[in-house]
Amino acid sequence: MAIEVDMMKKVPVSEQDPEVRAKNFDEVCLGYNEEEARAESTRCLQCKNPKCVEGCPVRIDIPGFIAKLKEGDNAGAYEIIGEASSLPAVCGRVCPQESQCEGQCIRGIKGEPVSIGKLERFTADWAREHGIKPVKKAHSKGRKVAVVGAGPSGLTCAGDLARMGYDVTIFEALHKAGGVLVYGIPEFRLPKDEVVEKEIENVKALGVEIKTDYIIGRSETVDELMDRQGFSAIYLASGAGLPMFMHIPGEQALGVYSANEYLTRANLMKAYRDDYDTPINKGKKTVVVGGGNVAMDAARTALRLGSDVTIVYRRSEKELPARVEEVHHAKEEGIEFALLTNPVEILEDEEGLVRGIRVIKMELGEPDASGRRRPVEIPGSEYEIECDTVIMALGTTPNPLISGTTEGLETNKKKCIVTDEDTGATSRPGVFAGGDCATGAATVILAMGAGRRAAKGIDDYLNGK
Repeated sequence: MAIEVDMMKKVPVSEQDPEVRAKNFDEVCLGYNEEEARAESTRCLQCKNPKCVEGCPVRIDIPGFIAKLKEGDNAGAYEIIGEASSLPAVCGRVCPQESQCEGQCIRGIKGEPVSIGKLERFTADWAREHGIKPVKKAHSKGRKVAVVGAGPSGLTCAGDLARMGYDVTIFEALHKAGGVLVYGIPEFRLPKDEVVEKEIENVKALGVEIKTDYIIGRSETVDELMDRQGFSAIYLASGAGLPMFMHIPGEQALGVYSANEYLTRANLMKAYRDDYDTPINKGKKTVVVGGGNVAMDAARTALRLGSDVTIVYRRSEKELPARVEEVHHAKEEGIEFALLTNPVEILEDEEGLVRGIRVIKMELGEPDASGRRRPVEIPGSEYEIECDTVIMALGTTPNPLISGTTEGLETNKKKCIVTDEDTGATSRPGVFAGGDCATGAATVILAMGAGRRAAKGIDDYLNGK
């Protein structure tokens, strides 16, 4: 029976029941089937001036691929997406569409926007299931380009350069390619073997070589890549993996993690699986400090490992930087939120183990530099939350290893590499950079957008433009 479409509302997408999914690491959102995707595609207005494309950092021809879906040409839809994105199955799952493409959708003015992200996910999944690969590279130009980091920005830049005909090698510090896609984002949001690994294989199918366990700045420097290995240009996409802390008393207690470490243990090192020996503190009560997507990921991971979880965030729910969908899912799963609350001390027992966290209530004052109202402490409002694990999800900064071992590479006060916004060019000729190492921690799709711009910038540079 055909699906009846309400043009003002999205076709609903199936999800695991909250009580069931809170106890497993299977994917929460089940995505559209073909009939649902076809029905949702009919809601697209096919605007002559599509604002959704302007809202997409990699500039996918959104009306174009949705029109193909409406016609039943799923392969054609995938081909259109593949012209702009090397990781569509990833983006369809983790991009903040509500503030980007869907946030610009004309349908959303009087009703709900078209479910662009879910349609992109369907298209990419359909292509994978039917063995469809991206278009291979052009005739080789005979010039070598190195990419440092196999995360979303590096993979995107490498894919674009390979399509242009360059011989591209990615150097990855970890034992597995994928960057934050494999060590940061949990399995229940982004399946690793089924989705991430297959997307990486598609990039390799374009002719990209990936060398793992290769630390630029230690195994070899940027200078040596250019001078000894003959790379004509280099794209730095090493991310921002250095965690931030609050520097409050008790932060060195046993049972305090950075979200980066906690999620790496759980995801890349598979601590959530019984057949792996990776150590991780499966506490009875966990407090996660922070309000971004990483905080939600850490909290929902701790919950699945058997802990009662409370998120402590110093502003109100309105200011939570995490995606609305992730906050909604966390609440559905039973995670508590202590909002307008800020830690002042982590409490230890006589053995140096976490026994709780002392917090203070906050109120919102005047706006700060970010435009959000600044949280101000309420005197005398301190209280304690009992816990045995604390996860600090306060953001990350770039590791200075590469910038500290590369001559003539300018960085700013936050240790981010300074680049030209349009091309990704750095102060060092032939060296480009983008993603979190240039902007600080941001979203997957913004990192991919930087990779696309840098690929064009590198092509222009190598062709004397």
